[in-house]
Amino acid sequence: MRVSEAAQTHRLEQQFAFLNEADRLKSVLRATTLVDGSRVENSGEHSWHLALYALVLADQARPGVQIDRVIRMLLLHDLVEIDVGDVPIHSANGAAHGSAETQAAESKAADRIFGLLPNDLRDDLRALWEEFEAAETPDAVFAKSLDRVQPVMANLMSGGGTWTTYNVTAEQLDSRVGVKVARGAPALWAWVRGKTQAYFG
Repeated sequence: MRVSEAAQTHRLEQQFAFLNEADRLKSVLRATTLVDGSRVENSGEHSWHLALYALVLADQARPGVQIDRVIRMLLLHDLVEIDVGDVPIHSANGAAHGSAETQAAESKAADRIFGLLPNDLRDDLRALWEEFEAAETPDAVFAKSLDRVQPVMANLMSGGGTWTTYNVTAEQLDSRVGVKVARGAPALWAWVRGKTQAYFG
């Protein structure tokens, strides 16, 4: 069945409404700095870097993980921060990270942002976002592992970064971050943990 020109135009308008809204993610600042420590990164940069992490560290995934799906999840995972902002896991407000209140706010943001898309894309991309959030499938577990390990590497490379700001201890890093990284990428966490232990002494 041929799609009418009007329908095609409407679809493109919806697609670009979403893409233009997604540009706002570049204005959401995170606590984590760039590797060189020169400034904080934004959530758009974080999402891009994580997609690259998945591509380069694919050999760290458990058998059966589909890296193309992991990359798609990571490109989408923080879009809700356009409305909700970033809640640093080690900050004074870190308890809000993953709280029921934050989850409700993020779900509402997902309704709005993914709702800009045509229905088929809305449902497909929203489902990937929800899969990432639930962290139950092998793809999502690996994606979550990378989401936790990237800030660790940034902090290591920048001489402590937000760990210094928030007085993070090795024990806090293990309990808040290490457990989740090890769940999806155990060999990766073993290597990274060696680096963090050297930092914390």
